[in-house]
Amino acid sequence: MGPRGAMQSHIVLYCYDYNKPTVIFLWERYGLYVYPNSFFQYEGEWRQGQKHGHGKLLFKDGSYYEGEFVDGEILGNGLRYWASSGNSYSGQFMLGELHGHGVMQYRDGGKYEGEFSCGMREGYGLLVDSDGQIYQGSFHKNKKHGGGKMTFKNGDKYEGDWILDQRQGHGELHCADGSVYEGQWRNDMFNGQGTIIHCSGVIYDGLWINGYPAAQAKKIVILGPEVIDIIQGSSITLHVQLQNEEGEVCESEEGRVLEIWAGIRHHQIRASSPTNLFELIEEIERKPVKTPFGFECISYPLMDATSESQKLKAAFPIVSKSGFALADLSIPKRVIEPESGSDTMHGAGDAPSNQDVFEDERPCPPASQRVEHGCAIFRNILLAPPPANYLSFLLVDEVSKKGGRKPSGRISAEKAEKMTVLQEKIGDSRSEMTPKRHELKNDQCSMKNCSVLPGKYVLMVHEVTIPPFLGKTLPPAFKLLRVLPEKTKNKKATSK
Repeated sequence: MGPRGAMQSHIVLYCYDYNKPTVIFLWERYGLYVYPNSFFQYEGEWRQGQKHGHGKLLFKDGSYYEGEFVDGEILGNGLRYWASSGNSYSGQFMLGELHGHGVMQYRDGGKYEGEFSCGMREGYGLLVDSDGQIYQGSFHKNKKHGGGKMTFKNGDKYEGDWILDQRQGHGELHCADGSVYEGQWRNDMFNGQGTIIHCSGVIYDGLWINGYPAAQAKKIVILGPEVIDIIQGSSITLHVQLQNEEGEVCESEEGRVLEIWAGIRHHQIRASSPTNLFELIEEIERKPVKTPFGFECISYPLMDATSESQKLKAAFPIVSKSGFALADLSIPKRVIEPESGSDTMHGAGDAPSNQDVFEDERPCPPASQRVEHGCAIFRNILLAPPPANYLSFLLVDEVSKKGGRKPSGRISAEKAEKMTVLQEKIGDSRSEMTPKRHELKNDQCSMKNCSVLPGKYVLMVHEVTIPPFLGKTLPPAFKLLRVLPEKTKNKKATSK
């Protein structure tokens, strides 16, 4: 045994074996003790030859414990630092282990505050990791286990059940983009019965398997025959379904946004043609769309028949003697004739013709539809009169039907007359109104005279949900539409 100081408040001992120095039994003092292996060093309070009270235990690698000792054991509150990891703990200890309530500060910036047992996170606590993610809830053997809520670094928030660091059981997820899922979890994914309200408005309520709906829609289907026949100038109603790969309607899904589109066949026009193909595409501002029918289409305008009917009524109001429009009254089928001597219209300047009304205003396109229980309906869809920049395509289509030959003189005259009506606006109407009766259908460019030309068209229903549901957009559905001339209808009526 080395030298020792007698009757002093501070005792320094150097021991070269593992036996406790007998002198410590004589005094209860503060002292420094260096272990024979030189790996440990204790400085602090002693009692009856054992570390007791407040002290600091140093390790050769720079680690240390500073805090309370009881009968030679680390017990009570203290501070522990690990030099190898850079982590530090402040809190309660039991027999040298982290046990009770404490705060662990990790070197990477993470932090845990809560309960410990046998050196591991156990019980309730708050964990903030190096990415700033926050978990508050139950722990078991250092892992998130039981009930808890977590905020992820991308802004998502989850509250529910956990098993060994994975979301499992029942839970609710609020995504940063506004989407909400509530239901069953397994292996940290949607599994079991659950409901999601997507930020796009899509709602799916049903079974989930490994993060995906079990009854998820895979395709859009337009119901009806392969080729739909309609009479020139008639509207059409389309019924659409969302189906899975087995052809079953996905009733568990609703809210996808569908849009209807029409097209005419895209023909290759020679560069020497008066109307260049690329100029037409630029005017139409649409790229050719591939179809499953073996040819491409360019966009053709559609309109809502109901909206156009309302616009038509607004374009021709009834004028009273005082000159005010009677907006609440319906348009009569018969004549609107001013009384003799009435100067209501005199001096009002040039009145726009009915043709101007239709040409100045673009057709009102059909509204997009949201799917309800796997189904959607597009009602009263009408092909609009052909714009002037489409006539070259329609003419080429007519020629191709004739096998490359130009139409006969009679047909050419009829086509020329229709093209003239569609391409040119009627001049200003400057003549004064006369008592002569004029029916409204003769005063305006009626839907009959300005209707779509007979022929084949393509209808397409495609999804425009933004953002796409679960990151995927359904492929479009196509249907052939054949417009029959109105005389065909008359022939059928005559034959009957």
